[in-house]
Amino acid sequence: MPMRQECRNFESRSYANGDTVRKCNLDLAPDAPWRCPENCSGFAPRMDAGWSYGSMVTPPTPVEPPGLDDGSAAAVLDEAEDILNSIGAQVMAEVEAEKNAPKGWRRLFRRRS
Repeated sequence: MPMRQECRNFESRSYANGDTVRKCNLDLAPDAPWRCPENCSGFAPRMDAGWSYGSMVTPPTPVEPPGLDDGSAAAVLDEAEDILNSIGAQVMAEVEAEKNAPKGWRRLFRRRS
C-alpha cells in the first residue's frame, strides 16, 4: 500500500534544494517513503473538515527501488539506523564539549592536550 497521505501521522516536507522527506511520524512505516504497512496500527484519518486547499500539494511518491518486496531495502535502512544510533552518544559529547569550550580570547590561548 502506498504511503497514506490521508493519515494524520503522515508528513511530507520539501526543501529549497529539491529534496523531499515523506515519513510516518510514529516510525511505523519501515518501507517509507514508498509504502505504509497494510494494516497499520497507527493509522488515523486526518480531521480536515472545512479546510480549503491551495495550490501546494504533496509531491508524488518516488519510484520504488529494487529489493523493496524481499525486505533487503528495509535491511539496509535498519543497518544505517544502527550505525547512526551507535555514534549518537559520541556526537552528543562533542556538541557538549563545544558548548562548554572557552569563549573569546581564552579560546585562542588555551593549552592543547
